[in-house]
Amino acid sequence: MILFDSHSHIDDKSYDNDLDDVIGRAENENVCGIMVVGIDIDTSIKAIKIAGTYKNIITSVGIHPHDAKHCSKKILDTLIGLAQENSCVKAWGEIGLDYNRMFSPVKDQEDCFAKQLEIAGTLDLPLIFHERDSKGRFYDILKSCGPKSRKGVVHCFSGTREELFKYLDLGYYIGITGILTIKKRGEYLRSIAPLIPEDRILIETDAPYLTPAPQKNKIRRNEPLFVKSVLLKLAEIRGADPEILSQTIFDNTRTLYNIDS
Repeated sequence: MILFDSHSHIDDKSYDNDLDDVIGRAENENVCGIMVVGIDIDTSIKAIKIAGTYKNIITSVGIHPHDAKHCSKKILDTLIGLAQENSCVKAWGEIGLDYNRMFSPVKDQEDCFAKQLEIAGTLDLPLIFHERDSKGRFYDILKSCGPKSRKGVVHCFSGTREELFKYLDLGYYIGITGILTIKKRGEYLRSIAPLIPEDRILIETDAPYLTPAPQKNKIRRNEPLFVKSVLLKLAEIRGADPEILSQTIFDNTRTLYNIDS
């Protein structure tokens, strides 16, 4: 079985004292790739440093919708420079809309989102999307802005069947997290996950968040090695061979992030 954690935040301070062990445990479970996702300048810089220290780690840069109110030309130019100067940067994101917590006003979120879509297109980088409770606005912006050739993944998908097919129709990958393994919270996701074409699935931890079962019952902090639990549950509900499915998803991740080897 070969695994790729396509979305993590192991730059989080909760890993500062044991990152070596975290990455070592992941390698021992055949997690052969980890994407460390940036959400602002500081996290993007830290992610790049991690990628420079450990093998088989890639990164992204971007401004999360929570921080959209701070989205300035200076910050965006800094992120563009990081993307251009560091070969480990394989995507732009995490970007999108979050109308649940509303840490940034709607207008700021939408303006920042549109600007970053344009930047990623100019840099020819795939996108990592965040969407929560946008009531269709996220999809409307994606559909109206940019080329059909744009590549990206809807991170931590937990939407409806209708939304799933809309994103698939736009050509995007679907990121599945540990929510899939949670008995009550993941029930609906488990009912529609078998509908995702095999060549459009990615698996992710979103570590340190969304710890999957059975680890959730014992450990609060998620980490990349637990992506195996997501894969196993996904294989179970799809009636698939875990080893074959893991290889397919590994290849999907390499394709999205343009990783040659």
